[in-house]
Amino acid sequence: MTSSLSSMEQLLSIMQALRDPETGCPWDIKQDFSTIAPYTIEEAYEVNEAIATGDMDKICDELGDLLLQVVFHAQIAAEQNSFTFADVAQGISDKMIRRHPHVFSDGTARTDGEVRKNWEQIKKEERAQEGDGAASLLSGIAVTLPAMVRASKLQKRAANVGFDWPKLEAVVEKLHEETGELLAQWQEDKTDKNRLKEEIGDILFVAANLARKAGVDPETALIETNRKFERRFHYIENALAEQNIPIEEAGLEKMDSLWDAAKKEEKK
Repeated sequence: MTSSLSSMEQLLSIMQALRDPETGCPWDIKQDFSTIAPYTIEEAYEVNEAIATGDMDKICDELGDLLLQVVFHAQIAAEQNSFTFADVAQGISDKMIRRHPHVFSDGTARTDGEVRKNWEQIKKEERAQEGDGAASLLSGIAVTLPAMVRASKLQKRAANVGFDWPKLEAVVEKLHEETGELLAQWQEDKTDKNRLKEEIGDILFVAANLARKAGVDPETALIETNRKFERRFHYIENALAEQNIPIEEAGLEKMDSLWDAAKKEEKK
């Protein structure tokens, strides 16, 4: 690669070389959109994980991996004469300009709430221009999103037209109602897995709504709680190892005690 190339041009050139049918990499050559898609999702999650660490070098590295996925998809499309990386970049540039008239045109938006309202209105107009104007307000939310993320997006769309609880307390009451229905179903027939699944789904959906009302991203909240659980469970494992107690023989009372100790350690 010549030093005269920009970093972006170099990356595009590298991907072209990797996909060259005669001299490229056998693994890269045989990939297509569907085989690369799981890696794209994985890399996006790794960016999120890097952000949580606050390690800027790690964030930079993971963003590079994610950018490679975009370049990979664009190269496959270019080989099919569908679109190029330049088309991708131009498309998102046009979209950002179009959806920020308060920055790039004569639009007005003094608060982030006004920005979000305008954004949704512009998206609605775009769908109408694409012949999707009669579609549901909930159209366009990818079904492949993580369930908690999709639940939050569905609820936000509905809330934008007034279909929403007025206060957070009302959502908490609904959560109590749903947990009560789960308990009732469990006591009535714990073997009916379909009903139990439905009741648990209702609880999770309300929990996502509760997070939205509190201004918290439910996916991020759950990710952080998972990390907290891992951290405290590692404390239990290490403490038992120091005492030469196999974890399988520790018992719930002992592990509960160590769990409480882990919580106290975190508060120091």
